[in-house]
Amino acid sequence: MSAAARPAWSPDLMERHAEMMARAGEGVPCLEWPFHLPWIDAIQQLKRERGAVIMAHSYQSPEIFHGVADITGDSLALAQAAAQVDAGVIVLCGVHFMAETAKILAPDRTVLIPDPEAGCSLASAITADDVRSLRALHPGAPVVTYVNTTAAVKAESDACCTSANALQVVESMGADKVIFLPDQFLGRHVASMTNVELVLWNGRCEVHEQFTGQQVRHVRERFDARVVAHPECPPEVLEEADFVGSTTAMGSWLERERPARVALITECSMGDNMRTRFPDIEFVKPCNLCPHMKRITLPKIFDCLRELRHPVEIDDGTSVRARAALERMLAVGRRDRV
Repeated sequence: MSAAARPAWSPDLMERHAEMMARAGEGVPCLEWPFHLPWIDAIQQLKRERGAVIMAHSYQSPEIFHGVADITGDSLALAQAAAQVDAGVIVLCGVHFMAETAKILAPDRTVLIPDPEAGCSLASAITADDVRSLRALHPGAPVVTYVNTTAAVKAESDACCTSANALQVVESMGADKVIFLPDQFLGRHVASMTNVELVLWNGRCEVHEQFTGQQVRHVRERFDARVVAHPECPPEVLEEADFVGSTTAMGSWLERERPARVALITECSMGDNMRTRFPDIEFVKPCNLCPHMKRITLPKIFDCLRELRHPVEIDDGTSVRARAALERMLAVGRRDRV
């Protein structure tokens, strides 16, 4: 980004965006606002000019999540929104499989991703050829694919799911055996709650797989904190947690339980974005940053909106088949246990 293209700072930006700054709360250090506000103001103007809507995953940094996003949430919430949005342009602030999902569900919209290199270790863990090989090894077993996969993998699947409805999608297949891909730890968690035999793959989230049971015990002992974990974490972490659920279910649990202190065993920005919603709760570490989510920045959002850069394109055959799997996921909806 050239210096000439950088939006200019003006003192009135503080007053103009005071409400948004208050909403972001401590998630954004006060010394960073002079850098962020010119970009936020310019992006808000570009959104209006382009007739665009910005969707941001819960793992996006607070200046994006609170500053420019129109729709926020977990993977299921963003997929549901993409299927219903009427804006001509969608900017997906998340990783590449999320932008593909939005394009599949809104094929007549322009879907942009600020950085096409924002990937996902789970999506990279399996290919369409791998799915076909598994079908050959387990004839007749339906394939349920986690939404954290490429469009090509979704197109080889019978249904998609998110962590919010994985159990219900698996059981909706009406089969004794289901191939569940690619997250091994989420698959183990689902298997513990059903009589359906699950054939698992060895995919893992590089953010969540780093957590350990020892970390959970340490944070509980040191801070007297309740522990809430994402089901992509290793089994030893889930066994130690007070609650296991999707990012949205975590918020519902906090709303109900209102603990004095909590550790969210997930991506760091989740806690940053929750602090504003729950100012009476103290959020403590550990957490891990997702390097792919952090590739999305305000300057990149501005650039992709200004130039309509990095549109997501999927061939029709893949899109139609993947859409059928995603629509089956949407039909089940949100069933996470909260």
